[in-house]
Amino acid sequence: MTDDVLVVHGGTPLEGRIRVRGAKNLVSKAMVAALLGDTPSRLFDVPNIRDVEVVRGLLGLHGVKVTDGEEEGELVFDPANVESASTDQINVHAGSSRIPILFCGPLLHRLGHAFIPDLGGCHIGPRPIDFHLQALREFGATVDKRPEGLHLSAPNGLHGTKFSLPYPSVGATEQVLLTAVMAEGVTELRNAAVEPEIIDLICVLQKMGAIIKVHTDRVIEIQGVPKLHGYTHRPIPDRIEAASWAAAALATRGHVEVLGAQQADMMTFLNIFRSVGGEYEVTDLRPPRHGDAGQEGGIRFWHPGGELKSVALETDVHPGFMTDWQQPLVVALTQARGLSIVHETVYEQRLGYTEALNTMGANIQVYRDCLGGTPCRFGRRNFKHSAVIAGPSKLHAADLVIPDLRAGFSHLIAALAAEGTSRVYGVDLINRGYEDFEAKLADLGAHVERP
Repeated sequence: MTDDVLVVHGGTPLEGRIRVRGAKNLVSKAMVAALLGDTPSRLFDVPNIRDVEVVRGLLGLHGVKVTDGEEEGELVFDPANVESASTDQINVHAGSSRIPILFCGPLLHRLGHAFIPDLGGCHIGPRPIDFHLQALREFGATVDKRPEGLHLSAPNGLHGTKFSLPYPSVGATEQVLLTAVMAEGVTELRNAAVEPEIIDLICVLQKMGAIIKVHTDRVIEIQGVPKLHGYTHRPIPDRIEAASWAAAALATRGHVEVLGAQQADMMTFLNIFRSVGGEYEVTDLRPPRHGDAGQEGGIRFWHPGGELKSVALETDVHPGFMTDWQQPLVVALTQARGLSIVHETVYEQRLGYTEALNTMGANIQVYRDCLGGTPCRFGRRNFKHSAVIAGPSKLHAADLVIPDLRAGFSHLIAALAAEGTSRVYGVDLINRGYEDFEAKLADLGAHVERP
């Protein structure tokens, strides 16, 4: 389809300034949390991305009135008239997102039942929902599997429980939080995910009246309350998008300032970025004073010239190197001298995008072995989840087909770094997680166009 293609004239360094808004991985969950309140909620800095549209549609189907606020990027949620939605309507809206599974707890509290369709999302591995369903059953929910999806009910209400996750899954941790806050009694979750987006969701729920304690060693304790009210919240900025633009600056030998990016949530990435040979400068927020407009904080990323250095890295749950950071960075690593090693321990099928990079001149080998010391669920299994990148490699233009969101942005970076003109197919998938990415590319001097 010609309307889903971007023509990229590569070889030009990205130069300029862009801004990131609220984190995709928090905003959609905060939107779901609004279902739990008995008064309206207000969320700021919401990015205009496909996932937000999907959740907004699903909330509307369930009777939540969603309106635009006075500020750009502000949404207001009124949950006064929560109602059931038909399975057909839900299926139409939910096909491109995995968010519907997180509606379970709030809908069970509000309506006593919930329906979850067959889930979509990026094809980077099975990403089973077993953790979610097991947790919901622990709270007292019954799950009826039918051809059209899952029907859940809670005939005796939801009750606090002690639950330990086999793996610190972000989605399952969110599920437990959204369910436990109004379950009767106390819930103790062990081996929980503690990503910054999880902590920000806890802040949202605490604003609503929840009682949540974050203990050491990945233990979260939630004391259920009978009712919650609305919230007003400005989310943390999107650290995945910020790192993606940083990697693009490095791969294209450019200089990009990412307004809104925060150092604290990106420390692990910044360490690797500097180890590779990239440079950055943190610019702190300065409020208006003496008649000036002040300054929005952010981080400037640039390639200082000379050769980049190879590194060995392993993805891991927070505070490790984020799995969503590795694909954009690998493009930059194709330009580093020596052998770089990437061990992916979070998703088992997240290195398939490297085939396209090899067609562009990269030298990347993928292996089933664990090339690193981090404990890994995929060892001795038939998944190619380690990569060795030999560089530097001169990248040349190619026709590329985007397989998933993060790999898609990596393909885009590769096309920008390559000599010649590439055609990138399926670019609309990038809209799931990157707001106005074409306008931002234009702001950074990239030569891209729709055919």
